[in-house]
Amino acid sequence: MDLHFADAKPTDEERDAVDGYLGPPESGWDGGERTEADLRWARGGHAARDRRDLLLPALHAVNDRIGWISEGALDYVCRRLTIPPAEGYGVATFYAMFSVKPRPARVVHVCTDLACAARGSGALVAALEDRLGPAGSARDGAVWQSSPCLGLCERAPAALVIQAGTAPGSGTSIAGQAEFATAVVAPANAEAVVAAAHAPQDAPAEPPATAAVPQAGDPGLVLLRRVGVADPTDLDDYRANGGYTALRNAFGLGPAGVIREVLDAGLVGRGGAAFPTGRKWEATARQPERTHYLVCNADESEPGTFKDRVLMEGDPYALVEAMTIAGYAIGAHKGFIYLRGEYPRALHRLGHAIEQARARGLLGGNVLGQGYAFDIEIRRGAGAYICGEETAIFNSIEGRRGEPRSKPPFPVEKGLFGKPTAVNNVETLVNVLPILERGAAAYAATGTEGSTGTKLFCVSGSVSRPGIYELPFGATLRELMDLAGPPESLRAVLLGGAAGGFVRPEELDIPLTFEGTRAAGTTLGSGVVLALDDSVELPRILLRIAEFFRDESCGQCVPCRVGTVRQEEALHRIADRTGAAAATDIALLREVGQAMRDASICGLGQTAWNAVESAIDRLGAYE
Repeated sequence: MDLHFADAKPTDEERDAVDGYLGPPESGWDGGERTEADLRWARGGHAARDRRDLLLPALHAVNDRIGWISEGALDYVCRRLTIPPAEGYGVATFYAMFSVKPRPARVVHVCTDLACAARGSGALVAALEDRLGPAGSARDGAVWQSSPCLGLCERAPAALVIQAGTAPGSGTSIAGQAEFATAVVAPANAEAVVAAAHAPQDAPAEPPATAAVPQAGDPGLVLLRRVGVADPTDLDDYRANGGYTALRNAFGLGPAGVIREVLDAGLVGRGGAAFPTGRKWEATARQPERTHYLVCNADESEPGTFKDRVLMEGDPYALVEAMTIAGYAIGAHKGFIYLRGEYPRALHRLGHAIEQARARGLLGGNVLGQGYAFDIEIRRGAGAYICGEETAIFNSIEGRRGEPRSKPPFPVEKGLFGKPTAVNNVETLVNVLPILERGAAAYAATGTEGSTGTKLFCVSGSVSRPGIYELPFGATLRELMDLAGPPESLRAVLLGGAAGGFVRPEELDIPLTFEGTRAAGTTLGSGVVLALDDSVELPRILLRIAEFFRDESCGQCVPCRVGTVRQEEALHRIADRTGAAAATDIALLREVGQAMRDASICGLGQTAWNAVESAIDRLGAYE
C-alpha cells in the first residue's frame, strides 16, 4: 500500500491529543522520531492496519481538543494508523460534527428538525441570525449552525453547545481522550442560547431524566420503572431495585436457555424493523467462527426519537446488564455501544456505569465468578443518521465511511471485523431483563399475540405533556394522545418519524401494534408520535423531511443519492404552484419515490418517500 503523506505538520497540541488516545509512537514508521534502527527494517504491515478501527476515536480526540481537524492533524493520525490520508479525509468529512476547516472552539448546534420546527425553531433561528449573524459565521469565539434532531424533542426547541479543549475535570471524557464541555439549552430561546454560546459552563444544569417520563412512579411501568427511582450513578441502588437478577438467572439457564426464553417471549426489535430478537441471537450463536461480537445501536437519529437517550441517562446499568446477557447468549466476549455523538450526558453515565461494573466484577474476565469473560467499549458517532443502519455501524467502527454494506452476507454471518455479530438497539436489549426476571410466559401475557410486551413511545410536537410513554402493545393511538394532552385543533400525527407516515385525526383508534399499524397503512417505526396542530405548516414539515434525507444520504447508491435531491426539488416547486403544474410534480414524486423504494441499497432510500407519500394520499397535503 503506497501512502502519500502531505508536508503539513500537526501542532504540539494536536500531537498531544492523538498521542493521548493512541499512546506515544513506537518508531519513525508511525509518526515518531526516525532512528537508525528504523532504516534497517520496516514496522507496521498487518499489525498496523489492524488498528484502523481507532480512526474515529482518534479524530474525536483532535476535534475534542481543538474544535476542528487540520491537515497536519489528519496527516498525523493517518501516519499513526497506517491509513492513506485520502481515506482518512473521506472519513473525517463524512460526519457532520467534524470540520476540516478552521472554526472556533465553541460550536452551537440548533435543532431545526421536525419536533423543534413544530415548537418554534424557525423563530429561534431568525433571532439568532439577528444576534450572532448567519449560520456558520463566527463571532466572539463561537459559531452556530442548524442541526438535525438532537434527541431532545420533549424539550423542543433545543440547542447543544460543545466547547473543545476545556480544562481537565470540567467536561465529559472517555478514557484517554481530551475533555470537552457541553451545555444543553432546551427549551431554547435566543437569549439563553447566546449566553450558553459565550459561557457553556455557566448554563443551567439539565433536568433529570425523569423529567422526560410523565408516567414516572406509575407501578405499571416495566422498562422505565427505575427511571427517577434508582440513582443512575449508583450501582448499589440499581441492585437494590432488582438489578442483576436477570443476569444471575441467565447463568442458571445457560446460553441456549436464554435464547429459548427470548424466543418464547416473542421479543422483536424495537428499532423499526421488528425482526425476532431470539432468531437473530440463535443464528449468531450457531456460527462456527469462534469470535463473535455484540453491537448496541445507540445512534438513535430518527427525528422525533429520544427513548434510548432517556434509558441510557436514567438507567444506564440496565443496558450494561442486558448487553452482558446478550453477549453470554451469543458467545461474544466483546460488546460495543455505538453512541450518538450528540448525547454527552448518556456518554458520561454509560462510561461511569461500565467502569463501576468492571470494578465490581460484573464486567471483565470473570463475570460474577461464572468463568465468562465480557467487556463493553463505547464508540461515539459523529453526526450521521445513516450509521443507524446496522452494517453502516460496522464500517464506522472499523474506521471507514459509514456506508451500508450489501447483504448477504448478513451480520449474523459476517458482521463487525468480518465476524458473526448481533446488533440490537437499546430498547430491545433492555426488554431482555423483564423476560429473564419474570419468565417468557409472563412477559408474553402483556400485549398481543403478534406484538408482546410493552413499547416506549416518543411523544412530541403540539401536545401539553411531551415525553416518553410506556404502554402495552394494543393500546390505541387515542389513548396515548389522551395521556399526552392533545391539541384542540389536531391536524395530523406522524408515526415512526421521518421514515414513517401520517395519520388523520379520525384515525386515532389505530391499535399501536406492529400488525395494527401495518394494516392501517402506516408503521410504528422507532416509536415516534409527533402531533401537529393547525398552526404548523404541513408543506414546510414535508420539505424539512426531504431536506433531511437529502443531507443524510450517504451517496453510495444512485437511487437514493439522486432521488432524495429530486424529491426536495419537486417539493420546492410544488410550494409555488397549483393545479396542473403541481400535479405534474406530484406524479414525478411518485415515480422517484417508487424508484428509491425498489432500488436503494438500504432503508434510508427505501423509506425516504414514505412520509411525503402519506401526506399526499391521506392528508391531501397539496390539494
